[in-house]
Amino acid sequence: MGHRISKVYTKTGDDGLSGLADGSRLPKNHPRFEAMGALDQLNSQLGLLLAQLQQEIANKPALQVVSDALAPWQHLLFDLGGELAMPQYQVIQAAHTTQLEQQIDQWTAQLPPLKDFILPSGSLLIAQAHLCRCEARTAERRCQQLHSLEPMRPAVLAFVNRLSDLFFVAARIIALHQECAEVLWQAQPAPKA
Repeated sequence: MGHRISKVYTKTGDDGLSGLADGSRLPKNHPRFEAMGALDQLNSQLGLLLAQLQQEIANKPALQVVSDALAPWQHLLFDLGGELAMPQYQVIQAAHTTQLEQQIDQWTAQLPPLKDFILPSGSLLIAQAHLCRCEARTAERRCQQLHSLEPMRPAVLAFVNRLSDLFFVAARIIALHQECAEVLWQAQPAPKA
């Protein structure tokens, strides 16, 4: 494979426009770039989670299965960003959402039923998985904004919607493997009138 990036800076975006793979140019705050940016943020947060998992695996080898399950999604997220940059490139398929659902179901079967809301806390890994969940929700909102202007494929919208569920359950399975109690939300009493 040849060099893909010969220069980091091109100066072509100094006017507030950025290019898509087909050569068209859009304002940098266009919903397409907002969606691409949100996916990039999610990918970066997932990269941090994977790096933290690798550091912790020596102490908790059971976390290897979590890392192994999440790592392929980072590559697919990058592909999805590419799909937004090249709309004719269609990598995300309904089968990807099915795979997400199977992973979610597999992990959920190992977990105790959830009776209360849980907070994004308990350990650094748990909190980082919840950051991924939040970034996934942001990416979904940005994709929906783009979809309102330029219809997106249903397979993409379903996939992005399911990502936050994956990270929610990942946070819970991490807690299980770390033997860390989940932090339950404690509602404050309603103010007395």
